[in-house]
Amino acid sequence: MLNVELYSTLLPEIVVAVGAMALLMLGVARPETDRNGEFVGWLAIAVLGVAAFLVAKQPVAGDLAANAAVMKGAPFVIDGFGRFMKLLVLGASAVALLLTFDEFRDAKNMKFEYPVLVLLATVGMMMMISAGDLIALYLGLELMSLALYVVAAFRRDDVKSSEAGLKYFVLGALSSGMLLYGASLIYGFTGTTNFATIAELIKSGTVSATNLGLIFGLVFLMVGLAFKVSAVPFHMWVPDVYEGAPTPVTAFFASAPKIAAMALFARVMFGAFPGLTMQWQQIVIFLSIASMLLGAFGAIGQTSIKRLMAYSSIANVGFALVGLAAGTAEGAQGVLIYMAIYLVMTLGAFACILSMRRAADPKAGFKEPHAVETIDDLSGLSKHNPTMAFVLAMLMFSLAGIPPLAGFWSKWYVFLAAVNAKLWPLAIIGVLASVVGAYYYLRIVKIMFFDDAKAPFLPVRAKALVVMVAAGIFLFAFSAPFIGGPLVDAAAAAAKSFQYAGR
Repeated sequence: MLNVELYSTLLPEIVVAVGAMALLMLGVARPETDRNGEFVGWLAIAVLGVAAFLVAKQPVAGDLAANAAVMKGAPFVIDGFGRFMKLLVLGASAVALLLTFDEFRDAKNMKFEYPVLVLLATVGMMMMISAGDLIALYLGLELMSLALYVVAAFRRDDVKSSEAGLKYFVLGALSSGMLLYGASLIYGFTGTTNFATIAELIKSGTVSATNLGLIFGLVFLMVGLAFKVSAVPFHMWVPDVYEGAPTPVTAFFASAPKIAAMALFARVMFGAFPGLTMQWQQIVIFLSIASMLLGAFGAIGQTSIKRLMAYSSIANVGFALVGLAAGTAEGAQGVLIYMAIYLVMTLGAFACILSMRRAADPKAGFKEPHAVETIDDLSGLSKHNPTMAFVLAMLMFSLAGIPPLAGFWSKWYVFLAAVNAKLWPLAIIGVLASVVGAYYYLRIVKIMFFDDAKAPFLPVRAKALVVMVAAGIFLFAFSAPFIGGPLVDAAAAAAKSFQYAGR
């Protein structure tokens, strides 16, 4: 039975869950003519802010051993790794909500249910990050997924949005079934669902590391996790869902759920199966190489910037998996740094995409301002909106890994971990994939600065401007010790917390 101290450590999750229920009741109770989804959205951001404050205040830095004792045998783990990733997820959810208001208001689709669904998905993500048990893993994963299925199809009168939600639901259900089957095999051959206990049984030799049933279970579990992080060959849903879902929803998909899924992947591999590192390392290396290469080459022929960002997301997952494949604390630190910088780059890029709006043009059939999404629509952007062009160029340079921008350092830390783990071929393939990926990022810069200008975009809205400028400053100034240094140190401290998870 869970004790009071354990419940107190779960206060951030409780706050978000209760906040979601309260906002749901608030939205339903208000008259239908006064159901302002933006008001509920601001309250949801406030709930996320309170949860982030509570997470930041959790005593994990100098009290890891005490927390490990409290959590022994419990389904949730409270440690430095969890705190780091939860802060990223909460920040990503809040910024994604902020980017939603203007777009959904224009489409007359800003309903109060959307912020509630984002909060429920965020609770699932936080459960995933702290999961110390196969059951908690599945509950968190499904809570997140069920909310995401709905938000993908949130624009019900849009065929593309409905199609995106259906595709994500069908493939997501398949992956959940495979993950659940793998979890049942692991439970059957170990007799427990707790990560720390599984690690101890393998370490002591009570369960053989060569047990085929256990290895098969691990493979099926990894298939489910690979789908959630959109690693190749389980990436097939990503381009269609990214393109079909409303752009603010795509920004949410590309940020917070990706962070949570990668955190869960690392939690399971480092926390439950450190004794099977040789086995799962081979699978992670394959996933990493396939994702880097397909993401790099698949984006080259794209004309839609949202589909390009989908393939970019796949490639970025491959780079993050390089750090996981190293199987060391240094590799875990690399994953943390990479995902933090990836989050900033992604949200900044989608703030720019949301600003690709043109004025009404009755001759072309547009009676109201409308969004454009093709890469060629960025032609000559520097002549009409130099600020947006400069920030987007910085984001593209960073995604390409060009120094001294933050994207370079994100790749540096994961490749360094791979080299120190003697995974030279993986690091070399990663560098080559970065070179290929640089082509389509630099192509966007060329289109913005050197192609003939098209019709200008409407002025950038305040919320999107704040996000894109903040992202640009962070990426440009990351090399400064007062910005990059604290992040690197926090990631190093968080990575060390895995020693309390049965290592």
